[in-house]
Amino acid sequence: MENTASADQPLDPAAAFDLDPNDGIVATSRAPVVFRHYDLVMAAFVAILLLSNIIGAAKLTFVEVPFWPEGWWPAPEGNFIYGAGILFFPLGYVIGDVLTEIYGFAKARRVIWVGTAAMLFLAFMSYVVTALPPFAGWECAASGFGGPRPITATADAAITGGAICQGSYESVFGSTWRIVVASITAFWAGEFVNSFVMAKMKVWTKGRALWTRTIGSTFVGQGVDSLIFYPVAFYGIWTTNAVLTVMVTNWALKVVWEAVLTPVTYVVVNKLKAAEGVDLFDLDTDFSPFGSSRSKA
Repeated sequence: MENTASADQPLDPAAAFDLDPNDGIVATSRAPVVFRHYDLVMAAFVAILLLSNIIGAAKLTFVEVPFWPEGWWPAPEGNFIYGAGILFFPLGYVIGDVLTEIYGFAKARRVIWVGTAAMLFLAFMSYVVTALPPFAGWECAASGFGGPRPITATADAAITGGAICQGSYESVFGSTWRIVVASITAFWAGEFVNSFVMAKMKVWTKGRALWTRTIGSTFVGQGVDSLIFYPVAFYGIWTTNAVLTVMVTNWALKVVWEAVLTPVTYVVVNKLKAAEGVDLFDLDTDFSPFGSSRSKA
């Protein structure tokens, strides 16, 4: 692809953003028909999204900060409480930034919808599997049957292993409708905001200072994500203070994670741009989440 003008196709306006005409990477607002690695990036994004929700979402943990002033919010005792999933979930935001930076808003939009569909299926599958009756001889901590009983709060032998394991299984995989709605809605809104800010900032900065848009888009996108998820999922169940504390702490940690991972983002973006041979700018893009094409009608 070259930024040359013709009678049928005028010079691409994004050509003015080409920082190095000799690096083999063409600045363009016209996406090529086929990208080489788009499907792999999509697969990585969806995999991290689902694994973060399955493995990390159900566990709250904490980090102790000795120098934090006693009594100060949001960690009056010096312990910052956060969901364990945020250690890996921000990788999805990094890939989301890479998607928009390399492939543009329209391709990122497609991935967000695929991720949303995957989360809906995850919620449906979790509901069905959790609702199935457990086999009484199921000893979930054992290898096969007849092994040691799972660790429980009771040693009552009359309570079958199946009943014990079902309770443990439900505590991990059984989400209430509020958490399911909160998780899917927060992801959908946060990702679209993240991608929109990323695409707009790329044009504003003319492709320079990648770190400003990766951190800036995460600051806004994760803010929307946290602002939706925690109140919808836990308001009225947790105390208001707990909701605010975890919401702010998780948002701050996600932004910090994004900043820490900035060097990784630079490496991935540079390698992918070189591999794809294009640097895409959203100069003529339909930014509606429900749009079906890159260009405005």
